[in-house]
Amino acid sequence: MSIMQFPQRKPTRKVTTRLLTMKKKSEKTKDKRPPLDTRKLTIENLDAEGVGTAGTENRTALVQGAFPTETVVVEVEHQGRTHIYTRLLKILRRSPVRSAQPGCSLELSCLGCPLISMQYPAQLEFKQQRVEKAVGAQVPAAHFSILPILPALETLGYRTSAKLVFSRQRGKLLLGLYRRGSHDVIDISNCPVHHPLINRIATIVREDVARQQVSVYNPRHKRGLLRYLLIRVSPDNNRALVTFVSNYKDFQELPKLAKKLTKKVPEVIGVHQNINSSGGNVILGTETIKLLGHPDLIEQVGDIRLHIAPESFFQVNTRQAATMYALIRDWAALSGKENVVDLFCGIGGIALSLAAVARTVTGIEVVPEAVRNADANAALNRLTNCRFIAGDATTELQYLAASAAAPDLVTVNPPRKGCGEELINQLLYLCPSQIIYVSCDPDTLARDLKQLLDGGYRIKHLQPVDMFPQTAHIETIVQLVRS
Repeated sequence: MSIMQFPQRKPTRKVTTRLLTMKKKSEKTKDKRPPLDTRKLTIENLDAEGVGTAGTENRTALVQGAFPTETVVVEVEHQGRTHIYTRLLKILRRSPVRSAQPGCSLELSCLGCPLISMQYPAQLEFKQQRVEKAVGAQVPAAHFSILPILPALETLGYRTSAKLVFSRQRGKLLLGLYRRGSHDVIDISNCPVHHPLINRIATIVREDVARQQVSVYNPRHKRGLLRYLLIRVSPDNNRALVTFVSNYKDFQELPKLAKKLTKKVPEVIGVHQNINSSGGNVILGTETIKLLGHPDLIEQVGDIRLHIAPESFFQVNTRQAATMYALIRDWAALSGKENVVDLFCGIGGIALSLAAVARTVTGIEVVPEAVRNADANAALNRLTNCRFIAGDATTELQYLAASAAAPDLVTVNPPRKGCGEELINQLLYLCPSQIIYVSCDPDTLARDLKQLLDGGYRIKHLQPVDMFPQTAHIETIVQLVRS
């Protein structure tokens, strides 16, 4: 059978003219695109978030991933009144504290670990200076001396929990983290700071969701099933708890995913579904359903065991949390006759670690679910001398002052905003013999310390603790005693 050949027709003059016009328009559009605004900068400092800074045009340029003394080429992404936001393109002169090998292939996309390419001793020095600078700005140097920072036991693979985002872009399934400062999802396949079991679970889930073609939530249209994947790992037991956060209840797709996951990863001992149909950025909804396996994870943290439910907040660096609890217990030096109050107690980590050496312990926490977990943890550890109250820290402290003897020790572990003036005033009114303050923000810590020192306390110990290597975050524990 022969193949018929059709002669190709030449384009008409009209068509040729149209093509030439389109080509000229395309070339004009290309010409109108603004050229890249690139600049050569020398990095002077790191800010509180671990981002490199350089002065230029009477403004501060922010360069993520660049370190002091480095000369870099950057692209300007946005110019504000006081700051210029840039993207690192090239390093012309390297800092002596930069690691020989890049810390992560997604370092400049994810932006979650700004110090990951900095040698670890230099990270510790930066964090030590961060605490010294913040506290020194509020408290005269004669009132305190800062102990050398406690390094982390593990600098990689230490994060025992992860909150990953489902997204679909151009038909491709993504499971990862929000790019810092945006709602762009970066697909994370092997995060170096996540526990290896987290990365393994995430890989299996991504593959199975794609294979089953399970719908993913679209925040613009508010449609689709899967929103987030929460993973909590017990590093000592090598067990994991997994929670699918969904837009609505589902008893078809998610049970299938749960069964496949536990078959492929036997270390997963429980799978849950949390329903969050809200339109905001809150990750967890109010209802959680167990799909299969255990209701929670039991974790050994130092001398205590903790039930950790899917909704529970707990330190992401479990082993360093045990170090912190042991230090607090050592500083407190309780004899068994003291009454202790633990503010912002969460699921009871600090309270329970002190209960074995105290007369009584009262924990106060605003989240009712955390209080229920703390009660269960007290029972798990057979501790009968502690109770937990759901309520606002300042209000409940006022009730305690009116109805019970003043505590001998108050421990506080507030969120980043710190305790605040009203709560500090209530502490000064109660006047316990000692206060142990656990802070995750040096600036709010310094503010609160100034008020406590003005109120008659003195600093006995001030200890920075590195809970989060590769990031700029730093925990600080302070023991204050009555003057």
